[in-house]
Amino acid sequence: MKIISRYVLKEHLGPFTFALTALTSLMLLQYIARQFGNLVGKGLRWQVILEFFLLSIPFTVAMTLPMAVLVAVLYAFSRLASENEITALKAGGVSMRQLLVPSLSLAFVLALVMLAFNDQVLPRANHRLAVLQMDIFRTKPTFALREQVLNTVKEGQLYLRAGHLDEGSSRMRDVTIYDVANPVNRRTITADSGKIELAPNQRDLHLTLYHGLMETVPTDKPGQLTRLYYMRQLMRVVGVASQFQETGNADTVSKGDREMSVCEMQAALAKADTGVQRARFDSVEAQWERDSILAANPSAATVTNKAQPRPKPPAGPHPKAPKYGTPFGVGGAYCTVLAGAGRLISGGPPPAAAATARPRPLPPSAGISPSAGGMAGLPPDQRLNLAKLNADQSRLLRNRYDVEIQKKFSLAAACLIFVLVGAPVALRFPRGGVGLVIGVSLFIFAVYYVGLIGGEALSDRGYISPFWAMWATNVIMTAVGLVMTLRMGREATTGRGGDFGEMLENARMWIARLGRRVGIPLDRRRRLA
Repeated sequence: MKIISRYVLKEHLGPFTFALTALTSLMLLQYIARQFGNLVGKGLRWQVILEFFLLSIPFTVAMTLPMAVLVAVLYAFSRLASENEITALKAGGVSMRQLLVPSLSLAFVLALVMLAFNDQVLPRANHRLAVLQMDIFRTKPTFALREQVLNTVKEGQLYLRAGHLDEGSSRMRDVTIYDVANPVNRRTITADSGKIELAPNQRDLHLTLYHGLMETVPTDKPGQLTRLYYMRQLMRVVGVASQFQETGNADTVSKGDREMSVCEMQAALAKADTGVQRARFDSVEAQWERDSILAANPSAATVTNKAQPRPKPPAGPHPKAPKYGTPFGVGGAYCTVLAGAGRLISGGPPPAAAATARPRPLPPSAGISPSAGGMAGLPPDQRLNLAKLNADQSRLLRNRYDVEIQKKFSLAAACLIFVLVGAPVALRFPRGGVGLVIGVSLFIFAVYYVGLIGGEALSDRGYISPFWAMWATNVIMTAVGLVMTLRMGREATTGRGGDFGEMLENARMWIARLGRRVGIPLDRRRRLA
């Protein structure tokens, strides 16, 4: 059996290497074609441009490695079946499920390697690439901006849209700016033209706007609008370039969610979850205070209906700040295992403080603005609005970090799932050849990555949980793969049948049967001459 296992693994090696190289090259060439115009002609050295594209390779490999596993499995098992080697192995008493053991073992090793790659190599490369982009941005502030697109100038605070950008002079036309830094007042600024440049301190950003309009709307009074016309307006965005001031010391740079390891995102997830809990408590507390005020002084309420009942005093005493626990999940389990392995390797004893730690009261709310956490002196209605804003912002951050954590594990698990799906399909249609490999691969890739991207978008909007957003496609494909794996060995076809045409014919017949059940005649009967 060891000889057979080595032979099966050897059949996978060539297709896997070819598929990984080809797919990575194709996706990288597409990325280069899209970014080449943004880099050339800006006075950058060729070493900088080369480093930019080299740092883009890890992200591409993270997407193409599961694809290469599927292509290798389809090609290897299809070739074994087409040359009657599967028939010979069956005659020798080797079951089809036994042939999957070496492939699944290798896929499990690749899954572990990919998990380590996604957790350590990919975030570091993404972080270094972001720092490099910011270095280029220092020389050309318009490098990171795109025309006719809502660009993020400062995350969660300032967004800019420009109808036209002049790369040479850093001038803009048809400018719209959305300023949401202040949770109490939201500003929308429009300008006929403007100029963007870095301040002399190389950290702040100067926006000079001409001939425009500034509109301010209070969040607690949506019916109120302040409008201001101007000829020239100077805006200073503080700290935009501070994170990339020193390229050589990239470890001190603030990181985005795709530039963090699993454990770093788990800590950020815990902080965002704390912000959500704190915002909920702020809302409950503000509601309690408002009810108390209305119960003590009913005339303070705006009564629009004479039949409106008198407000009742709130039940119970002043609400107390709840205790909170750190979210665990798959990321917490992974970090716990890593910490335990690190302690075993270093030989140090486990920290006693962590085992006896007690729940702590919630810290101030972590919302959009630092001023949003201290709401003790604000009216209850305004506190309710601010608590809602803080809850939405913290929930968005929590979902974003949780999605990225789940994605790292989901992509790694795809290596195993593609083996379960690919091997039965290849054995069912042994004469499919390259057409089968290309057709099935493209279909499964499309379904998998559309599900991954769509799930991420739905989770960011709060429609589904981050876990199901990243694992729903995996669960469905695993169920399909297990069913097909259990049916392996029951094929009615031999090496002379089961080609790609038969696969299409079976699909057509299945659709026709389904149509007849619902009363739609979809099958075509052959006419006799």
